[in-house]
Amino acid sequence: MAHQTITALYDDYDAASTAVGKLEAAGIPHADISIVSSNEGDRHAGRLNTTNAVGGTGHHDTPEKASSGAGAGATVGTVLGGAAGLLTGLGLLAIPGVGPVVAAGWLVATLTGAGIGAAAGGLAGGLTGAGLSESDAQTYSEGVRRGGTLVTVRADDAHAARVMDILEEHGSIDVDERAQNWRAEGWTAPQAAAATSPDALPGNALGGTVEGRNRVRAYPNTPV
Repeated sequence: MAHQTITALYDDYDAASTAVGKLEAAGIPHADISIVSSNEGDRHAGRLNTTNAVGGTGHHDTPEKASSGAGAGATVGTVLGGAAGLLTGLGLLAIPGVGPVVAAGWLVATLTGAGIGAAAGGLAGGLTGAGLSESDAQTYSEGVRRGGTLVTVRADDAHAARVMDILEEHGSIDVDERAQNWRAEGWTAPQAAAATSPDALPGNALGGTVEGRNRVRAYPNTPV
């Protein structure tokens, strides 16, 4: 069965975490969900266990490392989610160009595994590696840098519509509209090509847009 990577960006971490909890309740495995949220100002300190910080040192001394890009990476085993739920495994790491984040799930392994991370282009590099267009990867990376929370879900076609419904009903944002506003403020990043992809889902244009949906995106035929 074909699979998709489905993405949604949130201004509010609590809204994103509620969506994650509902996805888990709907039977989506922890291994197929990921969350990455800006930790600017150590805003998520109360959500972290000290064992989940970079290098296993405690969150109190990691924001400085994260803000400078030092110590990028995490112990993947602490951020893949456990029996109590994905969000109990939040870990702190630094992403070059984005800054300090808290994160859990499969995307963390993409960002920190095999000695890549910074060398692979940070968050945008990890997202393009997961099948996103360069334009969307840059937009999501910028959204997290500006304080947002990104949820990514790997789902087969039978569950994709339900996943999209859950992500949208909990307040995901229109990333095209947001990117347009950022560009008006002077932000520059690659823009999606006008052509459509022959591998896209029905109603799916290059860049992951889904017909009838403007607050969630899907990227077909990505590895799971």
